[in-house]
Amino acid sequence: MSWSRREFLERSAALSAAGFLPRLPGAWEAPAPVAGTPFRGRPCVVSSSNGIRGVQVAYDRMVAGEDPLDAAIAGVNIQELDPDDQSVGLGGLPNEEGVVQLDASCMHGPTRRAGAVACLEGIATPSLVAKAVMDYTDHVMLVGEGAGRFARAMGFKEQNLLTDKSRQDWMRWKSRLNPNDAWLDHSEDIRIKFTTGTINMNAVNAAGDIGSVTTTSGMAWKVPGRIGDSPIVGAGQYCDNTVGAAGSTGRGEANIKTCGAFLVVEFMRQGAPPQQACLKALERVVAMTEARLLGPGGRPRFDLEFYAVTKAGDFGGATLYSGGRFAVCDERGARLEAAASLFRR
Repeated sequence: MSWSRREFLERSAALSAAGFLPRLPGAWEAPAPVAGTPFRGRPCVVSSSNGIRGVQVAYDRMVAGEDPLDAAIAGVNIQELDPDDQSVGLGGLPNEEGVVQLDASCMHGPTRRAGAVACLEGIATPSLVAKAVMDYTDHVMLVGEGAGRFARAMGFKEQNLLTDKSRQDWMRWKSRLNPNDAWLDHSEDIRIKFTTGTINMNAVNAAGDIGSVTTTSGMAWKVPGRIGDSPIVGAGQYCDNTVGAAGSTGRGEANIKTCGAFLVVEFMRQGAPPQQACLKALERVVAMTEARLLGPGGRPRFDLEFYAVTKAGDFGGATLYSGGRFAVCDERGARLEAAASLFRR
């Protein structure tokens, strides 16, 4: 079939509007290994900014020979087990009934396998439970009571995840719901926390093998049973061993509708560098945002961030609003990098 130049441009514009990029001359693409020579890339770990400690741990383990997914999970475990981090794991902010419910998902590039858990209670490391689902079952996702039974059967120890700090924050939130209820109001200068905190981490080793993981306690004070994008493979995280990996933090409801992590990886497959791929995915998020969540100038009333790494070890990150940073560790060491953005704050 032969197309005129006009027909080609019209089809390219339609594909771009639908969320697909035509391959551009000179755009980034994964280098093809020479026949008979093993692929050699740059080891790299990229994460949301709260993973600044974890990226170093993950990188060190990976260059010492550990599998990239195991290394990334070890990195996010630091936040999951930190009672002062109220966005993931132990000490995470609870749902509206005061119960901490955790979500996580992971993917392993070399085997093309994935695992996830949602609404998991009483286990501080949902990332490890998600990997157990991947390793020991024919399923991808377990939720709620079933996920808890599976975790206990696998030997994970239960504990109370609601720390005193998070319980106090929950009581402050509850006291402000209705001025005529039986709960005593706290002083007016106390700010109520509303987090959507999460940690995403993506790792690639020198051989170009990739692992990705995202874990969260979800939106603070959520309706019991709510899950966001973190346990959704293709939304909260995604990896393809032939291309790269991506993940997200921020408003999960907005990301789910665009399959954001998958979309970032697909943009990279089509030739976009990681940062551009993240920005293009954010443009799709804005296009898919319902009117009630848009402010002046069509800008979203929420934030969302994407992080990405290629098979060759190139990385990037982008957020809806300026000022965001993300964590990365490579041969230059662990550091925070400025994220690109669609809008200025």
